[in-house]
Amino acid sequence: MNLLQLAWSYLRARPLGTLLNVLLLALGVGTIGFVLIVNDQIGESLNRDAKGIDLVVGAKGSAMQLMLAGIFHLDVPTGNISLKDAQELAKNPLIRRVIPLSIADSFRGFWIIGTTPDYIDLYHGVLASGRVWNDKMQAVLGATVAAHTGLGMGAQFVGSHGLAEGGPVHGDSIYTVVGILKPTGTVLDRLVLVNTESVWYVHEGKITDPEEEKVIEEERQVTVLLVQYATPLAAVSLPRKINSETNMQAAAPAYEAARLFRMIGVGADVIRAFGGVVLATAALSLFIALYHALNERAYDIAVLRTLGARPVSIAMMLMLEALMLAILGGALGLLLAHGLAAILAWWMVQQESIPIDAWTFSAKELWLLVPSLLAATFAALLPSWRAAHANISATLARRA
Repeated sequence: MNLLQLAWSYLRARPLGTLLNVLLLALGVGTIGFVLIVNDQIGESLNRDAKGIDLVVGAKGSAMQLMLAGIFHLDVPTGNISLKDAQELAKNPLIRRVIPLSIADSFRGFWIIGTTPDYIDLYHGVLASGRVWNDKMQAVLGATVAAHTGLGMGAQFVGSHGLAEGGPVHGDSIYTVVGILKPTGTVLDRLVLVNTESVWYVHEGKITDPEEEKVIEEERQVTVLLVQYATPLAAVSLPRKINSETNMQAAAPAYEAARLFRMIGVGADVIRAFGGVVLATAALSLFIALYHALNERAYDIAVLRTLGARPVSIAMMLMLEALMLAILGGALGLLLAHGLAAILAWWMVQQESIPIDAWTFSAKELWLLVPSLLAATFAALLPSWRAAHANISATLARRA
């Protein structure tokens, strides 16, 4: 019987202790792994959603709220801005493209966004069926919206006032589905897209008086502008100019996203620290188990030595026990991390929030085995050394 088989037989001889040590190691690795997976998934999702957007412009208020509402659609907007101001800003030579968003209503918890086809192009959206709108009250559904609502081509629906599910419906303003987008993995999947005129029509109603129509047109608003710079120099002067010289507010997604991650990072660090404490506890438990096992196995070890086993082989046997526990605990911890991420992903889907692919494995996750292996190695050092330097004669004499 080789050392590996011998070490495994000793582990099987103590099933409860082995199980408890594996579970402790798995809990530590799983906690740290869960934070790593969720951080990576959310970070990638937010980066995809913000890609290609240099500036978000909207009503004055919180810059973070403006970004969360205008790009990720995770918060209510700070308000509306004048259509005239938006059109004037679009003429600035420092700006290459402006994509307006009008946000006011929702359908079964999914936001209805009034915009232009440029918004679909921004995320490289491709139609799975149908076409883009060419008139008001025509809607294009994101892939997630279509899957969750069951709406297909030609289906009709009405929006609810406000961005929370269950608000009063606009019963006399009926949308017709004319297109469904393929999945993009971006915020586009979770939106109902219409042209801006549809949003105005729903809230203004049908206007027959030319004078009244002229007055209403003067007062029309949009919610957010997504801006792309024509030149890198725009980043230096344009946000400051908008914030100081207009009634609008500009927020740089790169800066606000970094600030958001710093805020999230505090909570993630706390969870990681908890995982580290659990791993340290697992190492202590493993040390105690090996130390007691050494005392129980003293006679067996003495016999092995008399049969020709070298001290280093005896030490390696105990070290192999610890490393096998570490590998089992680490592997179970990785599965636990993905399982926890899957539960979070399910909950976020129910909230129509940022999607997480919980079962995507990456090579860097293997580094999570390192803390488990290190904990096991340190726990086994002293017992292994004692096993290698045990007094054979005294041990055999006590059993004689």
